[in-house]
Amino acid sequence: MKFEDLLLEIGGFGRFQILILAILCLLRINLPMHFLLHNFLAATPSHHCAIPHQEAFVNLTVEEVLLISIPRKPDGTFSSCEMFSQPQFHLLLNSSLQPENKSTIQHCQHGWVYDHSQFTSTISTQWDLVCEQRGLNQATATFFFIGVTMGAMVFGYLSDRFGRKTMLQLSLVCSMVFGMLSAASVSYTMLAITRTLTGVALSGLSLIVLPLGMEWVDVQHRTFTGILSSIFWSVGNMLLALAAYLVREWHWLLVAVTGPCLLSIVCLWWVPESARWLIAKGKVKQAHRHLLRCARMNGRKDFSVSPELFLSFHLSQTLTRMAADKSMGGSYSYISLFRTPVLRKISLCSGVVWFGVAFSYYGMSMNLTGFGLSIYLSQFVFGVIEIPAKMVMYVLVNRIGRRQSQAWTLILTGLCIGANIVIPKSFTSLRSVVAVMGKGFSEAAFTTVFLYTSELYPTILRQNGMGYTSFVARLGGALAPLMFLLDEVWRSLPEVTYCGVAVGSGAVAFLLPETLNVRLPEGIEDIE
Repeated sequence: MKFEDLLLEIGGFGRFQILILAILCLLRINLPMHFLLHNFLAATPSHHCAIPHQEAFVNLTVEEVLLISIPRKPDGTFSSCEMFSQPQFHLLLNSSLQPENKSTIQHCQHGWVYDHSQFTSTISTQWDLVCEQRGLNQATATFFFIGVTMGAMVFGYLSDRFGRKTMLQLSLVCSMVFGMLSAASVSYTMLAITRTLTGVALSGLSLIVLPLGMEWVDVQHRTFTGILSSIFWSVGNMLLALAAYLVREWHWLLVAVTGPCLLSIVCLWWVPESARWLIAKGKVKQAHRHLLRCARMNGRKDFSVSPELFLSFHLSQTLTRMAADKSMGGSYSYISLFRTPVLRKISLCSGVVWFGVAFSYYGMSMNLTGFGLSIYLSQFVFGVIEIPAKMVMYVLVNRIGRRQSQAWTLILTGLCIGANIVIPKSFTSLRSVVAVMGKGFSEAAFTTVFLYTSELYPTILRQNGMGYTSFVARLGGALAPLMFLLDEVWRSLPEVTYCGVAVGSGAVAFLLPETLNVRLPEGIEDIE
């Protein structure tokens, strides 16, 4: 007797499951509000060196003061990081002249002046994270994803040990606390630490929501569950654009995107623990109570299985796993993912795929300029395009399978990134269309990988598997923003890197097994 057989008795997709999914989807909105917050939190407006003693130039216009104080770049714009040590008054006669002495050019000595027309304040303007300190600005996103990476390992293990719902509650409470502490940061160091801890906390939410929903629905509705959950990520994406447009000051923006965690904590009260997990852990009475509640809500009042039958069901599952338990040393851990041949291959290949998905997705998501749209509109459009991409994937993963969908969405993402390398900057409309297409393919790859991975691992190792792959994905997310610093080596090197990784990881996806219309594996013997 499999758990799917029990679900058929109580209703595999009724009012009970719809209630659970509605709440879990609302919880998922919190994620992109923080995961993509760097686009606005650390935005760098146009700036130039602060010019001392400007009162001496009262007879000059602002443009003329800049002309004699700030050198121009080859494209004719004023330098952001350099200034003249002495005013170059001769440039007033002919602005095309060169400075009289190259040695008069120096780095900014008196701070910077920022354009506040778009942002009232960001962490870049708060702590002058520009020019030589530009790396610290990009590192803010990296610190957050390092936190998410650490949290993936912690919450993957703890949710398998102490339960999905308990760890989800802990994740939300900690996210609320550390998010508010981030908003109250008085130094860059404090912000870096609290954003890292926020990443650790949110990792639990990222890791647990989808598997918890999956473990309550039948085989026929697993794909729908994955797609629906993913759509609410896109909703959060669009809400982030709206919040950032309305709140231009970074402290209050952090408050605005952290506030929904409080509502999520309240809503989680109505979500039950995973009955699959309870049965696997021998907590038969609790599982029995939740399943009876499910049957009542779904109108299956004739369902009346005794706790003793549940106990025998649990014992039969345990006996079928005993041989696997013995070979695994009697316990399950992350090492268990690599001990048997088929699981080892799945774990290695899925790790590569997750790295490629996250690396290319965040590489595209954090590059909102150069397409002829405002940063807010780019963020919103990138969120909107994700929804039809998910709808298409709902059909494709059930038609051509998970493996083909995963591989080709990644490869096409890479090709779109590569196309924008060769399309001239002046073709802003064409570049925007290609970028939006690439973002759609990238989100389709992310949607598929969540669904696909949750079907690859057995119940007893599912959260460990999701924790491991999430760990690898967050490494990709942590490295993605740092790639933008490579433009100092070669302007197109970041895009070339994103393109190569996406195509390569897409090719690796062909090595994974197909899971279309296959029952969720319960034990390791089902995999091997």
